Amino acid sequence: MVVVSLVLVLWSLPGSLLDATLGGMLPPIVGAWCLIASLASLRVYELRRQERLAAHLARAAAAVAIGVLGAALTRLVVGGPTAWSSIPTWALSCGVAVLALHTLWWLLVRRWRSQGWLTPNVVIVGATALAEQLVRETLEHRDMHVLGIFDDRLKRAPRDKLGVPVLGTTEDLLNHRVISAVDLIVVAVDPAATARVREITSRLAVLPNPVTLVFDRPGSTDRAAAITRLADSPLAELRHVEPERRAFAKRVQDLLLAVPILLVLIPVLALIALAVRLDSAGPVFFRQSRHGFNNEEIVVWKFRTMRQEAADAKAERQVTANDDRVTAVGRVLRKTSLDELPQLLNVLSGEMSLVGPRPHAMGMMTGDVQSEKLIAEYAHRHRIKPGMTGWAAIHGSRGPMHTPAEVIQRVELDIEYIDHHSFWLDLWIMLLTVPSVLGDRSSVR
Repeated sequence: MVVVSLVLVLWSLPGSLLDATLGGMLPPIVGAWCLIASLASLRVYELRRQERLAAHLARAAAAVAIGVLGAALTRLVVGGPTAWSSIPTWALSCGVAVLALHTLWWLLVRRWRSQGWLTPNVVIVGATALAEQLVRETLEHRDMHVLGIFDDRLKRAPRDKLGVPVLGTTEDLLNHRVISAVDLIVVAVDPAATARVREITSRLAVLPNPVTLVFDRPGSTDRAAAITRLADSPLAELRHVEPERRAFAKRVQDLLLAVPILLVLIPVLALIALAVRLDSAGPVFFRQSRHGFNNEEIVVWKFRTMRQEAADAKAERQVTANDDRVTAVGRVLRKTSLDELPQLLNVLSGEMSLVGPRPHAMGMMTGDVQSEKLIAEYAHRHRIKPGMTGWAAIHGSRGPMHTPAEVIQRVELDIEYIDHHSFWLDLWIMLLTVPSVLGDRSSVR
């Protein structure tokens, strides 16, 4: 996109003192838009494992051709000072730039994959003959890492498959330490056993990881490609996860907004830090382990609002009205949510987003029960980065949750956001955050 923008600017410059009118600018603008849209639609940004360089460049060249066609048709329709002779020049410069960059990226990614950097981590559910075949071809092709196998029938399951250990049952997988490093869960059981497949996928539904059913298609031998989710693989996706393009767009959105916000708020952050330090002994910041994307553990930054000796890193005791642990400055910060501002650092590091489900403390308790155990679909909220604010926050669901009903309401709002989130919804949530927080007199924080 950067290359396209540069070429657009160069083409639009008055090389022959052309007027910078709408007629002169419109053809290159349409051409650039068509090129960018075609690169995305033809999935040129996807560097497939088994695709040869020539085939990849052919798709890139097709995208360039569509961009040139869009510019030429616009020139034909609107006319204007854009010279016909400049279109071949633009086509050549775009083509060379796009093909050169994609050749470079293809070579780099191929090298990284050969070194194991971009190899997905997989666990297999079902210690079956098909699982053994997948492991065997994985060892041969090195296209993935199988971290372990899980099977509910442990009495009949072997201790390992070609060196890959059987780590336990499906229930063990739900709480296994390996789950945060897993890119894909492969269910390798006979799909004809519908009851068993339904039972397994129902159990796995509480995990944030993508789940795939692999089956033995007649004549299919390319299992390694299947595990890496190629289009021609014998896979059936059992659950939708966050598309890469939406995740990338959200990351760009976070950076474009968080950097200027942080720069503007530096004086405010400095004053708050000074007030916290003068109010009570202890560090300015409070760091807490919380659930992040894909249920991974992240360390979230906040301004300290409690007395240092009473800090509760695991949220085992949630805040109540007139909580004696909260300092005088802390009450103001918590009421206005200013204590959350240091989380802009988490946004910049990529651990959080400006808008998303709020990250909950690891092992947070609601009464005598861990919050994540109160409802089966809790992990849905971990399929997207946690946010500084969110759909639940502007609907009054903020701060501690003291009853199971409050947990369920929070997660229902989070799932509703995950299902419908967009740039405009994020913008709307950010605009409503300040009046929602300042106008809420009932929430205890």
